[in-house]
Amino acid sequence: MFKVTPNPPDTDPTSPRKKPHPKKRDKAADRALDYYLKPKTNKTEADPDQLFTVINGVDTESLLANLSETLASANAMVNDLAFELDGSRRHVALGIQQLIELSGLLANRALDNVEAR
Repeated sequence: MFKVTPNPPDTDPTSPRKKPHPKKRDKAADRALDYYLKPKTNKTEADPDQLFTVINGVDTESLLANLSETLASANAMVNDLAFELDGSRRHVALGIQQLIELSGLLANRALDNVEAR
């Protein structure tokens, strides 16, 4: 008589009854715990059209100090340019220089109001 099932039956190497390796189980448990318990990181995608950015976490005093220095540099450049121009172009350059100067005054006042570290 011919048996349909071999004696002993062939087993599938990926049988669910086979115990998993402890290392694999530990890795899976770590991944599950990390997924649910680790704080989410804010991964913001950079805008592809944006070339420059300011890093997160810079204190206000440093930002205002750099702003003040940048405005002072722009003021000096426009001031030099204005005295090389004539007519209405000179008036436009002096107007820009005045706006930069006023912005510098505001930045310096804000820097004075920031508490020192």
